[in-house]
Amino acid sequence: MVMIEQKLRAIMKATGWKQQRIAEELGTAQATVSRWLSGKQDPEGAARDAINDAYQRLVDEGPREPSGTVVPVMGFIGAGAEIMPEFEQVPPEGLDQVQVPFALPEEMIALEVRGDSMLPVYKDGHVVIVYREQKKPVQAFYGEDAAVRTEDGRRFLKTIMKGAPITLMSFNAAPIENVGVEWVGEIFAVLPRTQLRKVDRAGGIQGSLRLG
Repeated sequence: MVMIEQKLRAIMKATGWKQQRIAEELGTAQATVSRWLSGKQDPEGAARDAINDAYQRLVDEGPREPSGTVVPVMGFIGAGAEIMPEFEQVPPEGLDQVQVPFALPEEMIALEVRGDSMLPVYKDGHVVIVYREQKKPVQAFYGEDAAVRTEDGRRFLKTIMKGAPITLMSFNAAPIENVGVEWVGEIFAVLPRTQLRKVDRAGGIQGSLRLG
């Protein structure tokens, strides 16, 4: 019979998670996980069920194929900060990948927000899912929030307004006026980083212990 501490260690090896991450997923304290691993205390109820289920999926059966959509993270987008490098300098597969828990159209990319000029709608660390290719003329985005790349390679999350030629507006920062725009990424979805799971490039998402 496999002891609970052995199951926990197997899960940690399969996922690469440390004790603190296990504790966060199970809604408990790191010290509690430490006691479980030492055999001084056994988990009860939902925590034990979650550990047994994760052990079966990750160790007995192996990782399942992820559901939803894998989207490449093409870097950061500035909400009050200028973000480099340029869009084209990012490798085609992205700097990272995230698992979005629902189906998405093809040709989507993800950009992680940096800065607070677009609060309260877009927070630092939010992930913005946008279309990789611009599908409409810039004029169609007037008054809309969007990801933009300027002619000098800067990348922003702003509200696009008609200007000379374009003005980029923020919710709580000074506008950027007289901007030439090379690319507009239409926003499809915005998600907190905590709702996403990083995907290992070689083997897919490892699974979750989250309760509820």
